[in-house]
Amino acid sequence: MSQRLQVMMNRKPCYDIVFAPNFESLQEELALLETAEKKLCIVTDSKVDSIYGEAVLSLIQRSCAKTVKFVFENGEENKNLDTVKKLYQFLIEEKFDRKDMLVALGGGVVGDLTGFAAATFLRGIDFIQIPTTLLAQADSSIGGKTGVDFDGYKNMVGAFKMPRLVYMNLSTLQTLDERQYYAGFAEIMKHGLIRDAIFYEWLLENMYEICERDLNIVEEMLVRSCTVKKMIVEKDPTEQGDRALLNLGHTIGHAIEKAKNFELLHGECVALGIVAAAYISWKKELLSMDEYYEIRDMFVPFYLPITVDNIDPAEIVALTKSDKKMEGNTIKFVLLKKIGKAVIDRTVTEEEMLAAVNEIYFSEEDAYE
Repeated sequence: MSQRLQVMMNRKPCYDIVFAPNFESLQEELALLETAEKKLCIVTDSKVDSIYGEAVLSLIQRSCAKTVKFVFENGEENKNLDTVKKLYQFLIEEKFDRKDMLVALGGGVVGDLTGFAAATFLRGIDFIQIPTTLLAQADSSIGGKTGVDFDGYKNMVGAFKMPRLVYMNLSTLQTLDERQYYAGFAEIMKHGLIRDAIFYEWLLENMYEICERDLNIVEEMLVRSCTVKKMIVEKDPTEQGDRALLNLGHTIGHAIEKAKNFELLHGECVALGIVAAAYISWKKELLSMDEYYEIRDMFVPFYLPITVDNIDPAEIVALTKSDKKMEGNTIKFVLLKKIGKAVIDRTVTEEEMLAAVNEIYFSEEDAYE
């Protein structure tokens, strides 16, 4: 039995988020979108295609006029304009027009790239999200932010484009390796920290079941996590105000991601960024010391990093200046007033950021102390 959330925009239904145990009801959902006369292009990466590509293709073929598949090499390094250009060329050759649709099958890289292509091809065509990673299901597939990296700068080129449907087959989480699975938890914890202290406590109470990937608990976790994001996005779809709260941990996190040449997963960098933001919040006397250490240590049972090595803290701070959340020379930094209450702060200094990065920096000297 599928659960669903409905995302509203301007008080009107925009799209549904469907939580399902398998792909079986995907056909039914496509019928609701009236795809029978449309051409659909599945966009996926080589890794996801090898696991789910043929199964999803077989299902979708029954629901539309024609189905094709565009596959690019797995990896963040391929989330760029060159890959988008190849996708455009493929769609042109397959004679896609504005009534046709893209299907993003995969994790955050696939979803972001497909959404950006949908937003810009022929000035915009429809797309749906079929996220297959915990990070994508909890965060990146929802809310209509799309984009690609540019010269190593994270999501520097993008557009807002809402999907027509987000279909989550929760059984796909069983095929994730441990590192990919736990990386998604950083965004889930973020949602509790910024808006829902009760959900944060629930995560602590259900830690064992989450780690064991208990399907019922994971489904409840995702429904509650997505509800937080849904409410924020509905209020501020294009990030003019409160939606910026969803960037908790991302300013320093994105800088670490670039400095490490994407060796760390996005969720791992977000975890590090949240620890740094919580540290600044403590030093600004918004959080107590106990709250800071509780937040920091919460990541450990979920195998997420709270320290990082082989970085230059000064370089990390410098890279935050290239963050797309900059306004003039000021960063909209997200801090925590308490667990469950985030605030946007424009007063964070370079010195405060440097102190926070040094807090999470594990140097060779530390190893010998």
